[in-house]
Amino acid sequence: MKTTKKGFTLIELLVVIAILAVLATAVVVILNPAQLIKQGRDSTRISDLAALHSAIALYLSDVATADLGTCATNARCTAAGTSPMVNPSCTTVTSTAVTGSGWVDINFGQISSGSPLSKLPLDPVNDTTNFYAYFCDDTAKTFEINANMESAKYSTGGSGNVESNEKDGGDNDNWYEIGNDPGLDL
Repeated sequence: MKTTKKGFTLIELLVVIAILAVLATAVVVILNPAQLIKQGRDSTRISDLAALHSAIALYLSDVATADLGTCATNARCTAAGTSPMVNPSCTTVTSTAVTGSGWVDINFGQISSGSPLSKLPLDPVNDTTNFYAYFCDDTAKTFEINANMESAKYSTGGSGNVESNEKDGGDNDNWYEIGNDPGLDL
């Protein structure tokens, strides 16, 4: 009687493991999951600020006695950090209320159709480097909202750059700035 053993040899298993390791390394190097996560957070930032910008513009056009809040002396920020505005002082407010007590202290409930936002957005990271900032001039009815991008793609010099002055119209090359102030130089 002849018996044959079925299975893989140690060499065959090691070759398969080595091939899988090379493929896994190539995928990590090519896709760079950490950078993809940063890009996702930056996309959220861009979307959040666009929604907030639209809500403030609607508020200014709809409310006869529009009040942009108490942000004329200090920027209002979602985390303790250095504001990118001309006035570097930053009051930290983490409330997301849309009733005038949030980090954007506008009462969006005064809009005739109701608040377009259920709550104010917060930065996905919200630390001393990545946070949202709001600054205004209530007399001129101008405002600026800012965010710091963290991915190489959306930062200044990246392929999807939104931070540089020629892209966002702002006065700070290292922050994404939107608002209705010409030159965004609040």
